[in-house]
Amino acid sequence: MTNDKNQKTFTLKNDETGQEFTLPVLEGTCGPPVIDIRKLYAETGHFTFDPSFTATGSCKSRLTFIDGEKGILMHRGYTIEELAEKSSFLEVAYLLLNGDLPTKPEFDKFQTNITYHTMVHEQINYFFRGFRRDAHPMAVMCGVVGGLSAFYHDSLDIWDPEQREISAHRLIAKIPTLAAMTYKYTMGQPFMYPRNDLSFSENFLYMCFGMPPEPFKLNPILADAMDKILILHADHEQNASTSTVRLAGSSQANPFACVASGIASLWGPSHGGANQAVLEMLDQIGHKDNIPEYLEKAKDKDDPFRLMGFGHRVYKNFDPRAGVLKKACHDVLEDLGIDDPRLELAMELERIALEDPYFVDRKLFPNVDFYSGIILKAMGFPTSMFTVLFAVARTVGWVSQWKEMIEEPALRIGRPRQLYTGPDQRPYVPIDKRK
Repeated sequence: MTNDKNQKTFTLKNDETGQEFTLPVLEGTCGPPVIDIRKLYAETGHFTFDPSFTATGSCKSRLTFIDGEKGILMHRGYTIEELAEKSSFLEVAYLLLNGDLPTKPEFDKFQTNITYHTMVHEQINYFFRGFRRDAHPMAVMCGVVGGLSAFYHDSLDIWDPEQREISAHRLIAKIPTLAAMTYKYTMGQPFMYPRNDLSFSENFLYMCFGMPPEPFKLNPILADAMDKILILHADHEQNASTSTVRLAGSSQANPFACVASGIASLWGPSHGGANQAVLEMLDQIGHKDNIPEYLEKAKDKDDPFRLMGFGHRVYKNFDPRAGVLKKACHDVLEDLGIDDPRLELAMELERIALEDPYFVDRKLFPNVDFYSGIILKAMGFPTSMFTVLFAVARTVGWVSQWKEMIEEPALRIGRPRQLYTGPDQRPYVPIDKRK
């Protein structure tokens, strides 16, 4: 393979003769260049083979950039650390949707639009009665979010920019309400209607933990931690659920159906369930005295035990989101005065692992899932709700990615190919003659 400033060439050898085909190279603002293989099959008769698409760029996007080697995550050019420190979740939502941070008048208008879309149609309340009380909250979310298009069909024309914006605002505003309703339903408690006088994160905590008989006491530290959790999970490039939303959207499905498909993908334990796995691991370890034993098990390749919440598939150095959430985690635990052996165990595991050369040399640092699970547990959320909260945050990314894709002039339905390994064509044998 050779390369120059504009292109790379490679040689495909067949029957002792070589054919040379030239493919262009595309370069983004940041990150490695990519080989444009769109004409590969037409010119060579070959497809590429890339299981799980880990070496394939599926789209162009201006939203999020990740450099896993350097531990960088940026939205529209702003680092995640700066956004988490200086912006609110709704500011980040505006940034992802529109490309720039809002001016004060722009933000006021956007915040008002989101605030006044937080109510859901009253008949949606009856949806919940069809689910068992012990149903997994993500199963409920798949159903109720998918059903939104039956109530808001006045904004389903995806080619109308105004309707796209209305649908985007509705999804960002209503999914927290549905998530809180899902939590209340599993607890057997009455639904709490949203309040327009609260911020996005304050309102979500109110709808989850407020009760009609008494005033809800807002805790600014918890609200700030929730806002940071939402910011840190808002978008993460072309992950499994985002790719699912884009693939569903490429068929011109309505945005409510697309986001429901993203929720279904997120439900998988390899994707959105990682912070739940952290707490399950802590239960398995059981006590601080057992930490050295389990760290040795984690180092043993033949032992099935894995240290959950450490390291990351994308980030080969450190997860930039983890540093932000680590501070929030300690702030929350200190403010609440939590006396929970599992949380004490987590903090001790963090300390010991960060001092162990085995994990330090391999850059197996605590990731965002390690700290988010601890914070959510301290707030009072059951582990079954963790992935639902992930969906509340990621809805902003899903909607922004969907909107960007629909506005792309070259939009085409997604259609991956395959390497077929089944039998070749064979004769059909009638059933009475088969052996």
